[in-house]
Amino acid sequence: RPLQCNTHRKIEEATMAPKVDDATMASVPSGSPAGASSTVVSPNDVVDVTVHPLVLLSAADHYHRVARGTRKRAVGVLLGTVSRGRVDATNSFAVPFEEDSKNPAVFYLDHNYLENMLHMFRKINAKERVVGFYSTGPQIRPNDLRIHALLKRFVPPETPTPPVFVIVDVRPGRESIPTTAYRVVEEVDSTGGGSNTKTTELHSTFAHVPSLIGAEEPEEIGVEHLLRDINDPTVSTVTSLIKAKMSGLSSLTEKLVEMKDYLEAVAEGRMEVNQDIVANMQTI
Repeated sequence: RPLQCNTHRKIEEATMAPKVDDATMASVPSGSPAGASSTVVSPNDVVDVTVHPLVLLSAADHYHRVARGTRKRAVGVLLGTVSRGRVDATNSFAVPFEEDSKNPAVFYLDHNYLENMLHMFRKINAKERVVGFYSTGPQIRPNDLRIHALLKRFVPPETPTPPVFVIVDVRPGRESIPTTAYRVVEEVDSTGGGSNTKTTELHSTFAHVPSLIGAEEPEEIGVEHLLRDINDPTVSTVTSLIKAKMSGLSSLTEKLVEMKDYLEAVAEGRMEVNQDIVANMQTI
């Protein structure tokens, strides 16, 4: 059923209906009194988030299937591993999701579908667990904090690291990496009232976390083969071949310069010789 914001308690009102923007930190809800704010830092903090190519491909495919040409967004669950605060998002799956454009406090997320998918993924790879969720954004929206709260139910209880939120920007014009990662932090606002009384309110907000694009060797090979099969109909065959040659030569130049710098450093005594590296150079 559609979930609606509960405005009866101050803590839920502040947590569930924040006024957010696309800045690094989501802003404090509108109407909350100004006062001293202090961030409660969790002992199990998130250091960074590494997104693998399969997640990017799945998110882009999900968006083009359900939200392309509309103002909707695609939302899915991130699977992977966590080690010492470093989150590796190696896999993902889409989740049926709808939100009311007129009333941002109303949205729908299929819990039964999510549970069934998790059950099947555990049969395939028991090491992968829920590490967060993704959205095609491209900005933070008010429902994201509530989705985060719902997803915490599916995180194993023995896991200290909370789920992360990753925005995957599928717009073709973006030149930087297409991911932006966030974690949820809690802020305690202490405000002075009448008769020397103090009121304390708890606010949940998003804080930026460094995000990386990483891949294992099999993933890199798969991406290379996939890129070879992608053809742009607006570009002629000769042009695409020339661009491919130029790109390959540019990459080769970078590698040769790197090899030259290494050999010069060895010759000057700044680095120790490594026979494996020298053997690879001779092979090349």
